[in-house]
Amino acid sequence: MVSTVEDFLTQTEEQEIVEAIRSAESTTSGEIRVHLERHTDLDPLARAKEIFHILKMDNTKEENGVLIYIAVDDHTFAICGDHGIHRKVPANFWETTRDTMSAHFKKGRFKEGIIEGVQHAGERLSAYFPWKHGDHNELSNEITTS
Repeated sequence: MVSTVEDFLTQTEEQEIVEAIRSAESTTSGEIRVHLERHTDLDPLARAKEIFHILKMDNTKEENGVLIYIAVDDHTFAICGDHGIHRKVPANFWETTRDTMSAHFKKGRFKEGIIEGVQHAGERLSAYFPWKHGDHNELSNEITTS
């Protein structure tokens, strides 16, 4: 059983996820981040929204940031998108991404679940927020922890 955030992913796995974020963002102006922490006393979505704000993900030009938040020891996660996304997408927009990730997580394949979640989020976002000439990376692709 994983007991700390540091043990959740190897450095190589983290780099593979960062590369998946770069790749996913190459087709969309959306900004995707992954945040890990050991535990939260809050509902995962409520905590994801707090982290979203702390990381200043609500400061993108098109309000199209997405946070994949994972509470490692709690075995919970949430996907949180900014206002610009929710103004354009259907209410169940993140369900397939969540279900894809959850299927991997249940089998202990955390890196694979995160990478597929990132890829799926990028694909879905590109339909509403396609990459345009001149778009630049507004947020770091590095995995954050607390």
